[in-house]
Amino acid sequence: MTEFPTPETWLAHRVSYGETDAMSVMYHAEHIHLFERSRSEFIRERGMSYRVVEEQGLNLPVREVQCRYRRPARYDDLLYIRVGISKWGRASMTFVYEIYNEEKDTLIATGFTEHACVNDKGRPVKVPDWFKELFTDKK
Repeated sequence: MTEFPTPETWLAHRVSYGETDAMSVMYHAEHIHLFERSRSEFIRERGMSYRVVEEQGLNLPVREVQCRYRRPARYDDLLYIRVGISKWGRASMTFVYEIYNEEKDTLIATGFTEHACVNDKGRPVKVPDWFKELFTDKK
């Protein structure tokens, strides 16, 4: 496994038939869905759902997404998605992702999503201290 920012979250996901193409390989856009699901779980594990984050007036639209496909994932594979935050900007943050096979010994895909911090009117805002503190590694 690679060096990874902490804190981190692991999300388990079994590839469903509907997520695959005609060759039973997970469709490429599904990786981005897994990034989103793991990011939501990451926030939730820190004690707050993304819904509550939005209710607090903070929105995190995606500015950029990248996915590097390394190995195919197939129907019924159990995958583990690892997520953490690699970079904080004044009004942004970057989440990084690794998708592994069931044994966590084969890297399926890697990627990142960069998010702006905006208010309810879509205006950029500084990353709030309360939000940043959710991701302080308390180990």
